Amino acid sequence: MSVAGLRRAVHESVSGLPREFWWLWVSTLVNRLGAFVATFMALYLTLDRGYSASYAGLVAALHGLGGVVSSLGAGVMTDRLGRRPTMLIAQTSTAVSVAVLGFMEHPFAIAGVAFLVGMASNASRPAVQAMMADIVRPEDRVRAFSLNYWAINLGFAVSSAGAGFIAEYSYLAGFVGEAAMTLFCAVVVFLKVPESRPERAPASSGAKPGSDDGVRLGTVLRDGRFMGVVGLSFLVSLIFQQGYVGLPVAMGTDGLSSSDFGTAIAVNGVLIVALQIPVTRFIEHRDPRRLLIISSLLAGYGFGLTAFAGSVAVYALTVCVWTLAEIVNAPIQTGLVVQLSPAQGRGRYQGMYTMSWSVAALIAPLMSGIVIDRYGAAWLWGTCAVLGTVAALGYWLLMRNLPQSGAGEVPTGATAPVPTPVPVAEAAVLPVPVVAAGGAAKDLAAEQTA
Repeated sequence: MSVAGLRRAVHESVSGLPREFWWLWVSTLVNRLGAFVATFMALYLTLDRGYSASYAGLVAALHGLGGVVSSLGAGVMTDRLGRRPTMLIAQTSTAVSVAVLGFMEHPFAIAGVAFLVGMASNASRPAVQAMMADIVRPEDRVRAFSLNYWAINLGFAVSSAGAGFIAEYSYLAGFVGEAAMTLFCAVVVFLKVPESRPERAPASSGAKPGSDDGVRLGTVLRDGRFMGVVGLSFLVSLIFQQGYVGLPVAMGTDGLSSSDFGTAIAVNGVLIVALQIPVTRFIEHRDPRRLLIISSLLAGYGFGLTAFAGSVAVYALTVCVWTLAEIVNAPIQTGLVVQLSPAQGRGRYQGMYTMSWSVAALIAPLMSGIVIDRYGAAWLWGTCAVLGTVAALGYWLLMRNLPQSGAGEVPTGATAPVPTPVPVAEAAVLPVPVVAAGGAAKDLAAEQTA
């Protein structure tokens, strides 16, 4: 491609999005550049503090559990208080709790504050996603979500390397640095990002004041199609989590080192940074139903191919396959969640979607450990292939009657039905095998919901 053609492609990829989106994008990038706790918590506890791997796993689980607990509460806050206040409360609380965590020494205090960090850091997810849906035109949403996802991965790639050097100097500096950057995100939101929550319907239209147009958590739970999508996103996230839970264990079983795992998994970040924007340009206005089916199959069978891997090169090849699925799935599925969410209840809907990834991040390590210990790694990869097939079939069944439109685009004249209608930090659980190998798990929950 010529320089002129490349400039045109970049211009078309970033043009037409509102200024508020770009301030949110900057906030996301800075937040991920400062990510330290989710990546280095287990290494900090085992190497710096001298605690056991079991204790490190417990703290990571509590950190993830905090994210699960806060998902729904943050969704309600997003609809009731507004997007901007929820983000400010969450980011300020995250900055304070992360800084406090760096000074904790007693094991019970560390575990308790880690739970609070998980709650606070996950609480901004529904608000960010709801605000993006509010301020970006329907036809631009997939592109916007893709750019946000790209920022998350770029920030993760840079922070992983930089935080590693910081950790060698001082773990406390890492905690304080993340707190400072998170506080900077809150300042950006406070100064540059206005509230975007849609106006509630007036009482004369039949809605009671403060009723959120009748959208409650019970409304979300009774929304059959949307809860089906949440269930499918749970299955897909279980698959993707295995790249940071089951994969290092399998590679270690094959006699490969932690640096070999690092080489293979680095392919994931490199491909996302290099291909996310051009792939999004290619899929932006294609049928989201077909794309979700294809991405589910690519994810399942990409991991399924790992059963035949035995060298770093082959492992890296399988990473290429499921990374393509991740690139396609992330913006399309987020666009689908927005399409199925009523404007007045976007916070609650996004909270439920966020929780599906948080719960998967808790279950995935248990799933991989039990299957590998009892049956062997090949059965884990076969299970991933089955889950991918089930997810693909589920998307086909759920979306048969969904009006066809551009990916993530609400059809003209259509509204998201309330009764019948998912890229942090971080609910991801750092698996002990990865810690032992000295690797760092990427926060998939944040990637899908940040």
